[in-house]
Amino acid sequence: MSTVDVEFFRGRLLDERRAVLEAIDNLHHENPGSLSDETEELSFADNHLGDVATVTFDREMASTLEENSTHVLMAIDGALARLEQGTYGVCETCGSPIDPQRLEAIPWAAKCIECKRKDERR
Repeated sequence: MSTVDVEFFRGRLLDERRAVLEAIDNLHHENPGSLSDETEELSFADNHLGDVATVTFDREMASTLEENSTHVLMAIDGALARLEQGTYGVCETCGSPIDPQRLEAIPWAAKCIECKRKDERR
């Protein structure tokens, strides 16, 4: 890849990284404390089953979003490391160049589309 391309993707990756970190911070801000902290305000007998279910669902959703965001953050950090190593844009499995359109869509992609599809079929 040319120097201009590397700098373009570095900027994209850093922007994505900031956005993911902001999303994780927002999840922490919106869901402080634990589930039991949130439902302890009233005695268990006073909590309506629907209220407890809603709080539980919201917490599970936040947990899933945080887990997914953490995976994306790790992938972004991996892509930034590949930029530093000079291997960005090269498939980690087969060594072929990753299609620039794939990198445009998913700048942290570590595999070409063919190898990624093979992985997903396993």
